[in-house]
Amino acid sequence: MSGVRAQRRTERGRRAERRRTARRHAMAAAASVVVAVGTVSGLLTAGGGDEDTAGPRPEVSGSALYVPPLPARPSPTVTTTAPASPSPSRTTAKPSAPPAPKPSVQKRKAPKAPAPRTVSASLYRHPQSQVLDWVRANPGDPRRAVIESRIADQPAAVWFAQYDPGAITGRVRAVTSGAAAAGRVPVLVPYAVPDRDCGGASQGGAPDLAAYDGWIRNFAAGLGSGPVIVVLEPDSIALADCLSSGQRAARYASLARAGKALRAANPQAKVYFDAGHSGWHSAAKMAAALREAGAATSSDGIFTNVSNFHTTADEASYARRVLAALGGPSHLGAVVDTSRNGNGAPAPGEWCDPAGRALGRTPTTRTGEARIDAYLWIKLPGESDGCSGAAGEFSADYAYDLATG
Repeated sequence: MSGVRAQRRTERGRRAERRRTARRHAMAAAASVVVAVGTVSGLLTAGGGDEDTAGPRPEVSGSALYVPPLPARPSPTVTTTAPASPSPSRTTAKPSAPPAPKPSVQKRKAPKAPAPRTVSASLYRHPQSQVLDWVRANPGDPRRAVIESRIADQPAAVWFAQYDPGAITGRVRAVTSGAAAAGRVPVLVPYAVPDRDCGGASQGGAPDLAAYDGWIRNFAAGLGSGPVIVVLEPDSIALADCLSSGQRAARYASLARAGKALRAANPQAKVYFDAGHSGWHSAAKMAAALREAGAATSSDGIFTNVSNFHTTADEASYARRVLAALGGPSHLGAVVDTSRNGNGAPAPGEWCDPAGRALGRTPTTRTGEARIDAYLWIKLPGESDGCSGAAGEFSADYAYDLATG
């Protein structure tokens, strides 16, 4: 019996040991799950940290009157090559026998060079804008009088930043007809070129260049017959270094077609091409890119300083250097954005609603400067770059600072 009892005790010990071993295995497995969950949780936290701390990205509005945030660009270099000399002259085979004498005809005078396109001195203030909305909605605000008199009462550009081929003609016509009825000159900014802003805060535009060509023709159809200023696609040339050489050449060809279409649709339209600003590319480099884009033959000149802060004197000097290097007809001129350049440029790297800036010269087509056709407010003062408010939204604080800076 004692042997049987010993055998039973041995068997019970073995079973107990098996149970203890099973419990240890279960605890180890549970510990592994905890470690795995902790590891995955750590990876999720590490992977999501930048997104959580970066804050929301600004969205581009589709409003026709929206001014997208165009930052004060740094000084990248556009890699462009000046096109070859003008196309070779045609030759005609000489006849084998002397030609018969031609009857005498009265000599005609050589045709005169086309007259420069002129623009009236009175610019148009569109009755719809964010600053006007704010003025109407805030009659008791102590900043209202300053913002109204110094910003809201001034004529400014109207932007068309939405790719809307079926509606764009009517939207443009609504502005140009309003300006014509008032006897004023509107400033229009088509801003729908594909890959605009190189995918930055103002990304968007037409899906491809063929679609853009159609959109700009529809835009041109709304220009009417009165005087109008067209600031064609800010940043489309100065910022084109983000494109491949083939993409850049295709964009430039599309811009040349756009310039021709706009000018053909309305002989009184003056069309200006993008020339960056004085703190960006050299005049020679900018002129080479403009020449490739057909600015010498498809435009009435260039524009500079859009959404930037460089002084009017610096911009006028820079624009004249670009025009001299560009060549083309002598009447090609320039327009300068003076909307917030009253105190000049901020420190390098400060482009987003920088403090200490001020309104520049009020819009006018009487500049008193050679080859400078107009000072315009292309970037609407008070509309944020994305720091004083959401990108493109009107900020009363920022507007007041500019008006009193």
